[in-house]
Amino acid sequence: MNTALKGRWAIATLFCINGFVTGGWAVQIAQLVSRFHITDKVIGHLILIFGLGALFMMPLSGMAMEKYGSRRIVRIFSIAASMALIPLGVASNLFLLTPALFFLGAMIGAMNVAMNSNAVAVEKALSRAVLSSCHCFWSIGLFISGLIGGYLVKQFGFLVHVYLISVMSLVITSSVYPYIIKDSENKIERTISKKHPPRSCTIYLIGVIALLAMIPECAVVDWSSSYLLKNLNATTATASLAFACFAGTMAIFRFTGDAIRNRFGAVIVLRLSSLLAATGLLAAAMANHPWQAIVAFTITGIGIANLVPVAFSAAGNQPKISTNTGMSIVTTIGYLGTLLAPAPVGYIAEMTSFPVVYTGMAVMLVMIFAFAPVVRESQLPAQYPD
Repeated sequence: MNTALKGRWAIATLFCINGFVTGGWAVQIAQLVSRFHITDKVIGHLILIFGLGALFMMPLSGMAMEKYGSRRIVRIFSIAASMALIPLGVASNLFLLTPALFFLGAMIGAMNVAMNSNAVAVEKALSRAVLSSCHCFWSIGLFISGLIGGYLVKQFGFLVHVYLISVMSLVITSSVYPYIIKDSENKIERTISKKHPPRSCTIYLIGVIALLAMIPECAVVDWSSSYLLKNLNATTATASLAFACFAGTMAIFRFTGDAIRNRFGAVIVLRLSSLLAATGLLAAAMANHPWQAIVAFTITGIGIANLVPVAFSAAGNQPKISTNTGMSIVTTIGYLGTLLAPAPVGYIAEMTSFPVVYTGMAVMLVMIFAFAPVVRESQLPAQYPD
Protein backbone atom coordinates (compact mmCIF):
# COMPACT_ATOMS: atom_id res chain seq x y z
CA MET A 1 0.00 0.00 0.00
CA ASN A 2 1.54 3.33 -1.08
CA THR A 3 1.92 6.39 1.09
CA ALA A 4 -1.07 8.26 -0.37
CA LEU A 5 -3.40 5.28 0.08
CA LYS A 6 -2.26 4.81 3.66
CA GLY A 7 -2.82 8.54 4.12
CA ARG A 8 -6.36 8.19 2.82
CA TRP A 9 -7.31 5.60 5.42
CA ALA A 10 -5.47 7.48 8.15
CA ILE A 11 -7.36 10.71 7.50
CA ALA A 12 -10.64 8.79 7.12
CA THR A 13 -10.02 7.32 10.57
CA LEU A 14 -9.50 10.80 12.00
CA PHE A 15 -12.79 11.92 10.46
CA CYS A 16 -14.40 8.99 12.28
CA ILE A 17 -12.80 10.03 15.57
CA ASN A 18 -13.95 13.63 15.15
CA GLY A 19 -17.52 12.41 14.60
CA PHE A 20 -17.18 9.97 17.51
CA VAL A 21 -16.16 12.75 19.92
CA THR A 22 -18.87 15.06 18.55
CA GLY A 23 -21.42 12.30 19.09
CA GLY A 24 -20.17 11.90 22.64
CA TRP A 25 -20.87 15.60 23.18
CA ALA A 26 -24.35 15.24 21.62
CA VAL A 27 -25.16 12.45 24.08
CA GLN A 28 -23.90 14.57 26.97
CA ILE A 29 -26.24 17.44 26.03
CA ALA A 30 -29.22 15.46 27.31
CA GLN A 31 -27.42 14.94 30.65
CA LEU A 32 -26.93 18.65 31.31
CA VAL A 33 -30.50 19.13 32.57
CA SER A 34 -30.17 16.56 35.34
CA ARG A 35 -26.56 17.49 36.13
CA PHE A 36 -27.04 21.24 36.44
CA HIS A 37 -30.86 21.67 36.64
CA ILE A 38 -31.06 24.07 33.70
CA THR A 39 -33.61 24.89 30.98
CA ASP A 40 -33.44 24.33 27.22
CA LYS A 41 -32.73 28.04 26.81
CA VAL A 42 -29.62 27.76 28.99
CA ILE A 43 -28.55 24.62 27.14
CA GLY A 44 -28.86 26.58 23.91
CA HIS A 45 -26.45 29.18 25.28
CA LEU A 46 -24.04 26.46 26.39
CA ILE A 47 -24.09 24.94 22.90
CA LEU A 48 -23.39 28.46 21.66
CA ILE A 49 -20.22 28.49 23.78
CA PHE A 50 -19.18 25.24 22.10
CA GLY A 51 -19.72 26.89 18.70
CA LEU A 52 -17.74 29.97 19.72
CA GLY A 53 -14.79 27.78 20.61
CA ALA A 54 -14.88 26.14 17.18
CA LEU A 55 -15.30 29.47 15.42
CA PHE A 56 -12.38 30.97 17.35
CA MET A 57 -9.94 28.19 16.46
CA MET A 58 -10.85 27.49 12.84
CA PRO A 59 -9.10 30.53 11.31
CA LEU A 60 -6.14 29.98 13.63
CA SER A 61 -5.92 26.38 12.47
CA GLY A 62 -5.84 27.60 8.86
CA MET A 63 -3.07 30.09 9.60
CA ALA A 64 -1.07 27.45 11.42
CA MET A 65 -1.39 25.10 8.45
CA GLU A 66 -0.07 27.79 6.09
CA LYS A 67 3.11 27.82 8.18
CA TYR A 68 3.49 24.22 9.33
CA GLY A 69 1.33 22.18 6.93
CA SER A 70 -1.83 20.19 7.59
CA ARG A 71 -0.07 17.01 8.74
CA ARG A 72 1.54 18.56 11.82
CA ILE A 73 -1.57 20.54 12.74
CA VAL A 74 -4.01 17.64 12.32
CA ARG A 75 -1.75 15.47 14.47
CA ILE A 76 -1.73 18.01 17.30
CA PHE A 77 -5.45 18.73 17.30
CA SER A 78 -6.57 15.14 16.80
CA ILE A 79 -4.84 14.20 20.06
CA ALA A 80 -6.25 17.26 21.82
CA ALA A 81 -9.80 16.63 20.53
CA SER A 82 -9.64 13.01 21.68
CA MET A 83 -9.16 14.20 25.27
CA ALA A 84 -11.34 17.31 25.15
CA LEU A 85 -14.48 15.65 26.56
CA ILE A 86 -12.82 15.01 29.92
CA PRO A 87 -13.06 18.60 31.24
CA LEU A 88 -16.77 18.55 30.31
CA GLY A 89 -17.30 15.39 32.32
CA VAL A 90 -15.50 16.55 35.45
CA ALA A 91 -17.02 20.07 35.51
CA SER A 92 -19.04 20.41 38.71
CA ASN A 93 -20.78 23.71 38.02
CA LEU A 94 -21.62 26.12 35.20
CA PHE A 95 -18.57 28.25 35.97
CA LEU A 96 -16.31 25.30 35.09
CA LEU A 97 -18.57 23.94 32.38
CA THR A 98 -18.37 27.10 30.25
CA PRO A 99 -14.58 27.05 29.56
CA ALA A 100 -14.73 23.26 29.20
CA LEU A 101 -17.27 23.62 26.39
CA PHE A 102 -15.26 26.40 24.75
CA PHE A 103 -12.16 24.18 24.80
CA LEU A 104 -14.09 21.19 23.44
CA GLY A 105 -15.47 23.24 20.57
CA ALA A 106 -12.06 24.78 19.85
CA MET A 107 -10.30 21.42 19.61
CA ILE A 108 -13.00 19.76 17.51
CA GLY A 109 -13.16 22.81 15.22
CA ALA A 110 -9.41 23.10 14.75
CA MET A 111 -9.13 19.39 14.02
CA ASN A 112 -12.00 19.68 11.54
CA VAL A 113 -10.29 22.32 9.41
CA ALA A 114 -6.97 20.47 9.46
CA MET A 115 -8.40 17.07 8.57
CA ASN A 116 -10.43 18.51 5.67
CA SER A 117 -7.31 20.22 4.29
CA ASN A 118 -5.32 17.02 4.61
CA ALA A 119 -8.12 15.10 2.88
CA VAL A 120 -7.84 17.46 -0.11
CA ALA A 121 -4.08 16.79 -0.14
CA VAL A 122 -4.91 13.08 -0.30
CA GLU A 123 -7.35 13.69 -3.16
CA LYS A 124 -4.63 15.37 -5.18
CA ALA A 125 -2.06 12.72 -4.34
CA LEU A 126 -4.45 9.99 -5.50
CA SER A 127 -5.98 12.06 -8.35
CA ARG A 128 -9.47 11.04 -7.30
CA ALA A 129 -12.17 12.15 -4.88
CA VAL A 130 -12.20 10.88 -1.30
CA LEU A 131 -13.74 13.77 0.64
CA SER A 132 -17.32 12.49 0.62
CA SER A 133 -16.18 9.09 1.88
CA CYS A 134 -14.13 10.83 4.57
CA HIS A 135 -17.25 12.65 5.71
CA CYS A 136 -18.96 9.26 5.62
CA PHE A 137 -16.47 8.09 8.25
CA TRP A 138 -17.30 11.21 10.29
CA SER A 139 -20.98 10.19 10.16
CA ILE A 140 -20.06 6.61 11.11
CA GLY A 141 -18.26 7.92 14.16
CA LEU A 142 -21.25 10.10 15.04
CA PHE A 143 -23.63 7.18 14.50
CA ILE A 144 -21.64 4.74 16.65
CA SER A 145 -21.27 7.30 19.40
CA GLY A 146 -25.00 8.04 19.36
CA LEU A 147 -25.91 4.36 19.23
CA ILE A 148 -23.82 3.32 22.23
CA GLY A 149 -23.91 6.60 24.14
CA GLY A 150 -27.33 6.25 25.72
CA TYR A 151 -26.55 2.70 26.84
CA LEU A 152 -23.19 3.67 28.36
CA VAL A 153 -24.70 6.59 30.26
CA LYS A 154 -27.60 4.48 31.52
CA GLN A 155 -25.39 1.58 32.63
CA PHE A 156 -22.30 3.38 33.92
CA GLY A 157 -23.13 7.09 34.27
CA PHE A 158 -22.13 10.17 32.28
CA LEU A 159 -18.57 10.35 33.64
CA VAL A 160 -17.63 6.78 32.65
CA HIS A 161 -19.13 7.50 29.25
CA VAL A 162 -16.81 10.48 28.85
CA TYR A 163 -13.72 8.51 29.85
CA LEU A 164 -14.54 5.57 27.58
CA ILE A 165 -15.10 7.83 24.56
CA SER A 166 -11.83 9.66 25.27
CA VAL A 167 -9.70 6.54 25.76
CA MET A 168 -11.04 4.83 22.63
CA SER A 169 -10.49 8.00 20.60
CA LEU A 170 -6.93 8.45 21.84
CA VAL A 171 -5.92 4.83 21.16
CA ILE A 172 -7.31 4.83 17.61
CA THR A 173 -5.87 8.27 16.82
CA SER A 174 -2.41 7.20 17.98
CA SER A 175 -2.55 4.09 15.77
CA VAL A 176 -2.90 6.11 12.53
CA TYR A 177 -0.64 8.98 13.59
CA PRO A 178 2.40 7.87 11.48
CA TYR A 179 0.45 7.50 8.22
CA ILE A 180 -0.91 11.04 7.78
CA ILE A 181 0.57 12.45 4.56
CA LYS A 182 2.43 15.72 4.03
CA ASP A 183 0.98 18.63 2.06
CA SER A 184 4.10 18.44 -0.16
CA GLU A 185 2.42 15.50 -1.86
CA ASN A 186 0.05 18.01 -3.48
CA LYS A 187 0.58 18.03 -7.24
CA ILE A 188 -1.13 21.36 -7.94
CA GLU A 189 0.71 24.64 -7.37
CA ARG A 190 -1.14 27.90 -6.96
CA THR A 191 -0.34 31.59 -6.94
CA ILE A 192 -1.13 32.62 -3.40
CA SER A 193 -1.41 36.06 -1.90
CA LYS A 194 -0.45 35.85 1.74
CA LYS A 195 -0.99 39.51 2.53
CA HIS A 196 -4.66 39.83 1.66
CA PRO A 197 -7.72 37.59 1.90
CA PRO A 198 -9.00 36.22 -1.41
CA ARG A 199 -10.95 38.81 -3.41
CA SER A 200 -13.04 36.38 -5.45
CA CYS A 201 -16.59 36.16 -4.13
CA THR A 202 -16.86 32.51 -5.19
CA ILE A 203 -15.04 31.14 -2.15
CA TYR A 204 -17.34 33.11 0.16
CA LEU A 205 -20.49 31.92 -1.65
CA ILE A 206 -19.26 28.36 -1.25
CA GLY A 207 -18.97 29.17 2.45
CA VAL A 208 -22.62 30.30 2.46
CA ILE A 209 -23.66 26.96 0.95
CA ALA A 210 -21.78 25.19 3.75
CA LEU A 211 -23.48 27.48 6.29
CA LEU A 212 -26.97 26.78 4.96
CA ALA A 213 -26.25 23.03 5.11
CA MET A 214 -24.71 23.02 8.56
CA ILE A 215 -27.45 24.93 10.38
CA PRO A 216 -30.12 22.27 9.67
CA GLU A 217 -27.61 19.48 10.33
CA CYS A 218 -26.79 21.03 13.69
CA ALA A 219 -30.47 21.49 14.49
CA VAL A 220 -31.12 17.78 13.94
CA VAL A 221 -28.07 16.54 15.85
CA ASP A 222 -28.58 18.86 18.84
CA TRP A 223 -32.36 19.03 19.13
CA SER A 224 -34.04 16.07 17.42
CA SER A 225 -34.03 13.99 20.62
CA SER A 226 -35.56 16.85 22.60
CA TYR A 227 -38.20 17.28 19.90
CA LEU A 228 -39.27 13.63 20.17
CA LEU A 229 -39.22 13.71 23.97
CA LYS A 230 -41.21 16.90 24.45
CA ASN A 231 -43.49 17.15 21.42
CA LEU A 232 -44.10 13.49 20.56
CA ASN A 233 -43.85 11.89 24.03
CA ALA A 234 -41.12 9.44 22.99
CA THR A 235 -39.07 7.43 25.47
CA THR A 236 -35.40 8.31 25.95
CA ALA A 237 -34.27 5.23 24.04
CA THR A 238 -36.58 5.97 21.10
CA ALA A 239 -35.69 9.67 21.03
CA SER A 240 -31.97 8.93 20.77
CA LEU A 241 -32.64 6.93 17.60
CA ALA A 242 -33.66 10.10 15.74
CA PHE A 243 -30.17 11.54 15.51
CA ALA A 244 -28.62 8.05 15.31
CA CYS A 245 -30.67 7.17 12.19
CA PHE A 246 -30.01 10.61 10.76
CA ALA A 247 -26.27 10.07 11.20
CA GLY A 248 -26.50 6.52 9.86
CA THR A 249 -28.11 7.51 6.57
CA MET A 250 -25.62 10.36 6.21
CA ALA A 251 -22.84 7.80 6.54
CA ILE A 252 -24.30 5.47 3.91
CA PHE A 253 -24.87 8.17 1.33
CA ARG A 254 -21.57 9.89 1.98
CA PHE A 255 -19.89 6.57 1.27
CA THR A 256 -21.37 6.64 -2.23
CA GLY A 257 -21.11 10.41 -2.60
CA ASP A 258 -17.84 10.50 -4.57
CA ALA A 259 -19.20 8.13 -7.23
CA ILE A 260 -22.49 10.04 -7.40
CA ARG A 261 -20.68 13.35 -7.93
CA ASN A 262 -18.43 11.84 -10.58
CA ARG A 263 -21.45 10.58 -12.49
CA PHE A 264 -23.90 13.47 -12.18
CA GLY A 265 -21.79 16.50 -11.24
CA ALA A 266 -21.74 18.74 -8.17
CA VAL A 267 -24.58 21.06 -9.22
CA ILE A 268 -27.12 18.28 -9.71
CA VAL A 269 -26.04 16.59 -6.47
CA LEU A 270 -26.46 19.83 -4.52
CA ARG A 271 -29.87 20.54 -6.00
CA LEU A 272 -31.38 17.09 -5.56
CA SER A 273 -29.85 16.63 -2.12
CA SER A 274 -31.09 19.99 -0.84
CA LEU A 275 -34.65 19.32 -2.03
CA LEU A 276 -34.66 15.85 -0.44
CA ALA A 277 -33.36 17.20 2.87
CA ALA A 278 -35.95 19.99 2.83
CA THR A 279 -38.71 17.43 2.23
CA GLY A 280 -37.47 15.34 5.16
CA LEU A 281 -37.47 18.27 7.56
CA LEU A 282 -40.96 19.32 6.52
CA ALA A 283 -42.14 15.76 7.15
CA ALA A 284 -40.47 15.82 10.58
CA ALA A 285 -42.23 19.10 11.39
CA MET A 286 -45.62 17.55 10.52
CA ALA A 287 -45.03 14.24 12.35
CA ASN A 288 -47.64 13.06 14.86
CA HIS A 289 -45.76 9.98 16.11
CA PRO A 290 -42.11 9.43 17.17
CA TRP A 291 -41.47 6.87 14.43
CA GLN A 292 -42.84 9.21 11.78
CA ALA A 293 -40.28 11.78 12.90
CA ILE A 294 -37.49 9.18 12.96
CA VAL A 295 -38.26 8.20 9.36
CA ALA A 296 -38.38 11.88 8.37
CA PHE A 297 -35.01 12.58 9.98
CA THR A 298 -33.63 9.49 8.24
CA ILE A 299 -34.69 10.97 4.88
CA THR A 300 -33.17 14.30 5.92
CA GLY A 301 -29.85 12.54 6.52
CA ILE A 302 -29.89 11.18 2.96
CA GLY A 303 -30.33 14.68 1.58
CA ILE A 304 -27.87 16.50 3.82
CA ALA A 305 -25.19 13.81 3.40
CA ASN A 306 -23.21 15.29 0.50
CA LEU A 307 -23.93 19.01 0.78
CA VAL A 308 -20.97 19.83 3.02
CA PRO A 309 -18.46 17.46 1.31
CA VAL A 310 -19.22 19.05 -2.08
CA ALA A 311 -18.76 22.54 -0.64
CA PHE A 312 -15.51 21.63 1.13
CA SER A 313 -14.08 19.89 -1.92
CA ALA A 314 -14.86 22.98 -4.00
CA ALA A 315 -13.20 25.16 -1.34
CA GLY A 316 -9.98 23.16 -1.49
CA ASN A 317 -9.74 23.36 -5.27
CA GLN A 318 -10.24 27.04 -6.05
CA PRO A 319 -7.70 28.58 -8.46
CA LYS A 320 -5.14 30.99 -6.98
CA ILE A 321 -6.15 30.11 -3.41
CA SER A 322 -4.20 27.62 -1.30
CA THR A 323 -6.07 24.59 -0.06
CA ASN A 324 -5.49 25.59 3.56
CA THR A 325 -6.73 29.16 3.03
CA GLY A 326 -9.79 28.13 1.02
CA MET A 327 -10.68 25.42 3.50
CA SER A 328 -10.23 27.77 6.46
CA ILE A 329 -12.56 30.38 4.92
CA VAL A 330 -15.32 27.94 3.99
CA THR A 331 -15.18 25.91 7.20
CA THR A 332 -15.24 29.08 9.31
CA ILE A 333 -18.29 30.43 7.45
CA GLY A 334 -19.91 27.01 7.39
CA TYR A 335 -19.36 26.31 11.05
CA LEU A 336 -21.06 29.55 11.89
CA GLY A 337 -23.98 27.12 11.71
CA THR A 338 -22.80 25.53 14.95
CA LEU A 339 -22.71 29.03 16.39
CA LEU A 340 -25.95 30.39 14.95
CA ALA A 341 -28.17 27.33 15.25
CA PRO A 342 -28.21 26.18 18.91
CA ALA A 343 -29.30 29.27 20.86
CA PRO A 344 -31.91 30.50 18.33
CA VAL A 345 -33.28 26.97 17.93
CA GLY A 346 -33.72 26.62 21.68
CA TYR A 347 -35.24 30.09 21.98
CA ILE A 348 -37.60 29.74 18.99
CA ALA A 349 -38.64 26.24 20.06
CA GLU A 350 -39.44 27.56 23.54
CA MET A 351 -41.40 30.53 22.18
CA THR A 352 -43.18 28.64 19.38
CA SER A 353 -42.45 24.96 18.70
CA PHE A 354 -39.93 22.60 17.11
CA PRO A 355 -42.12 22.19 13.99
CA VAL A 356 -41.68 25.90 13.32
CA VAL A 357 -37.92 25.52 13.68
CA TYR A 358 -37.66 22.59 11.27
CA THR A 359 -39.89 24.31 8.73
CA GLY A 360 -37.47 27.25 8.75
CA MET A 361 -34.56 24.86 8.27
CA ALA A 362 -36.28 23.43 5.19
CA VAL A 363 -36.40 26.92 3.68
CA MET A 364 -32.62 27.24 4.19
CA LEU A 365 -32.06 24.00 2.31
CA VAL A 366 -34.15 25.25 -0.61
CA MET A 367 -31.79 28.25 -0.78
CA ILE A 368 -28.91 25.85 -1.48
CA PHE A 369 -30.83 24.77 -4.58
CA ALA A 370 -30.59 28.36 -5.83
CA PHE A 371 -26.87 28.74 -5.00
CA ALA A 372 -25.80 25.37 -6.46
CA PRO A 373 -24.32 26.74 -9.74
CA VAL A 374 -21.56 28.44 -7.68
CA VAL A 375 -19.55 25.19 -7.70
CA ARG A 376 -19.92 24.54 -11.45
CA GLU A 377 -16.58 26.05 -12.45
CA SER A 378 -14.64 24.53 -9.56
CA GLN A 379 -12.06 21.89 -10.48
CA LEU A 380 -13.45 19.34 -8.08
CA PRO A 381 -11.47 16.14 -7.53
CA ALA A 382 -14.82 14.35 -7.76
CA GLN A 383 -14.64 14.96 -11.52
CA TYR A 384 -11.80 12.48 -11.77
CA PRO A 385 -12.84 8.93 -12.59
CA ASP A 386 -12.63 6.37 -9.80
